[in-house]
Formats: sequence, structure tokens, C-alpha cells
Amino acid sequence: MAVEQVSPHRPGPLSVVPQEKAPIEISTREVNTPGRDTLDIFTHDENHFLVVSPYGEREHLLDLRSLDAENALLARALAGMTCLRPDYATAPYIDIFNWQEIIEELARLAQQHGHQWKETSFFVVAFRSQIPPTTVYEDLGVLDKAAHAEATASGGFLKYWFGSPDKDGRNLATCLWKSQEHAIKGGVGPAHRKAAGAARSLYSHWKIDRHRLIIRDDVRSWDIIDWE
Repeated sequence: MAVEQVSPHRPGPLSVVPQEKAPIEISTREVNTPGRDTLDIFTHDENHFLVVSPYGEREHLLDLRSLDAENALLARALAGMTCLRPDYATAPYIDIFNWQEIIEELARLAQQHGHQWKETSFFVVAFRSQIPPTTVYEDLGVLDKAAHAEATASGGFLKYWFGSPDKDGRNLATCLWKSQEHAIKGGVGPAHRKAAGAARSLYSHWKIDRHRLIIRDDVRSWDIIDWE
């Protein structure tokens, strides 16, 4: 049974992840270059603005027209991303969401639009955290929402999901980006710096895991592996 997602006022990883300054080592295949195999899939579609997070205002929507074919199609497929387990805060990342259904929808969309999918890698961040009982979500939620709008404006932000803390205060939030380069670029603005400063005093523990989502040619196979 799917696990219901929580209120958008619950803050997630955006307040912490963007502060990373890890070296960028991205191959040509991993950087989804604007214009590469770009399709006119969504240019004339009234629904080219896609809700990709718990925040539904215009500044939080993804403009599919800004993406190449692979990223636009995956973003569409990720609209059906669903949490499958109540223990998502601690479960293995690959087992938490309905990945097989997402990939099947991606294959269907590629076929529908006559697009021959080329192998593409995407950068995934999983933010596992624990909060003390004294943490007040509302204040951190305001900061997180501003950081999300800032990340969306930077480009390349495909999906944002977060849950609700369990009885021990443990939680999971996750972001999917076009590339690591886009993730770093999306985290250098003032809203992210302000949120990061506040987050460090509100979490008793947090850990960032990085993964690579690989979807191979013609959507024949896929993997989620640790980022190296």
C-alpha cells in the first residue's frame, strides 16, 4: 500500500544539501546538454508547467520546455512517484519508491512521443535526518519553501519529495537533478544559505547519501547505484 505524503509545511533537504562543494566530475553523457535531442513535446502543451514538489505555486513549477527530451520525459514519469513503505526514513533507498512503475511510465511516454531514449544518468540526493522534540517545523518550512523556489529557478531540478518524521524523529527527503553540476548550481543562492544556517540547529542528526539513477538505451534497463 502506498504511503500518503505529508503536508508541504514539512521541511526537507534543501536547507542542507546545497552547501556541498564536492568536486564536479561529470562525463559528457551525464551532463544533459541543452538542445541535445530536444523534442517539441511540450512547447504547445498548456500543461507544460509541472508540479514536482509539495509546493504548488507558479515559482515552484517545472517548465518542461526548458528541458531536453530525456529530462522532460523523466520529469513527467516522476509525477507518479509514490512512497511504498512506512519505514522510508531507514529503508534502503531503492526499495522506498515505485521505481519500476516510474520506468514503465517513462517507456510508455517515450513510445507515445516517438522518442528513442538514449542512456542518461541523473543525480539523486537522499537526505536522512533526525530531529529533537523541540524542533518547530513551521519556521524551517518557510525557509525550505524559499530554497525550493530558488533551486527551481536555477534549472535542472526534476523532483522533490519529503516525508514526515517517525516516532523517533527520523525522516527522509529526496531530490532528483539533471546532474551533480545542476545540484551544486541550485544551492548557492541566499535563500539556501539562510536555510542551511537554521537547519543545523534544528536537526540532531543528518546524513546525505548520493545516488545515480541510470536509465539505459530504449529504457531497456535501469539501476540506482551509489554515486562515485
